[in-house]
Amino acid sequence: MSQGGTGRITRQHVVETADRLTNWGRWGEDDQIGTLNTVEPADIVSAASLVTKGKVFALGIPLNNKGPQNGLFGGRWNPIHTMLATGTDALAGNQDDTVGLRYSDDAINMPVQSATHWDALGHIFLGDKMYNGYPASSVDSGGVHQLGIEHTKNRMVGRGVLLDIARYKGVDFLKDGEAITPEDLDGAAAKQGVEIRKGDFVIFRTGQMERCLKEAQWGGYAGGDAPGLSFSTAQWLRDKDVAAICADTWGCEVRPNESTSDINQPWHWVVIPAIGLTMGEMFYLKELAEDCAGDGVYEFFFCAPPLVITGGTGSPINPQAIK
Repeated sequence: MSQGGTGRITRQHVVETADRLTNWGRWGEDDQIGTLNTVEPADIVSAASLVTKGKVFALGIPLNNKGPQNGLFGGRWNPIHTMLATGTDALAGNQDDTVGLRYSDDAINMPVQSATHWDALGHIFLGDKMYNGYPASSVDSGGVHQLGIEHTKNRMVGRGVLLDIARYKGVDFLKDGEAITPEDLDGAAAKQGVEIRKGDFVIFRTGQMERCLKEAQWGGYAGGDAPGLSFSTAQWLRDKDVAAICADTWGCEVRPNESTSDINQPWHWVVIPAIGLTMGEMFYLKELAEDCAGDGVYEFFFCAPPLVITGGTGSPINPQAIK
């Protein structure tokens, strides 16, 4: 591959890779869910048979002001939880003459991608286009008019597979800036005795979130340096035909990026707008990984529906892995 003699991935190489791996038109010119099309009804039925113990693992982080956002990317903030009505209001009699019901109520204010979430296919542009050739101009102040997260409302269910890269490498966590290669993904799958199939929801663990929680500080977790997938894994994901990719990091791909300075998040440029691959970020994987290591079973029933946010660039979620 040509990297302009810099040893770094250039804009030209990113565009060439996107052209080579594109799924535009594969599921029709009106398609708005991309690789989620690879999950067929029979796959969901088969995934349901993986539930043998009734053990449920919640993979989302709490929605509160102790989250990972510190302004490193796009001005995102941690969820703000505000009480609208409280028990003290009720006991003071403030509600008796208005609604005639003593109650509590509240609200939450947050960017849709500030905690565990899905990215919608309308989240990243490739030049002036989005996935399947939709124009970037379809996203305006009114929302994402094509490729919004609402189109996936009944598609985030199927066979989940955990690839525990940190455990495969024999460490508690990968170092920031450590790139995960296709060989690492294949090696972890082989060691775990699990096969990656078409339509799978593949979740990989670096241990980065666990490190931050153990140290009681997020540092640069949300927007800074991180372990993650190398640019070369875009081909692996396209070849495997997975439904979605998820990680315990902020952005799935390795940071610092492998690209020249004029490109940020080059893997995103290819994976979302060209391949049409949905990705989940900031997954909490500690208990699931420990259980998988204990029983040697790294596949499970996976369910992670988004909120039905019309025209949303993503959605907060609390994914469930059920064994």
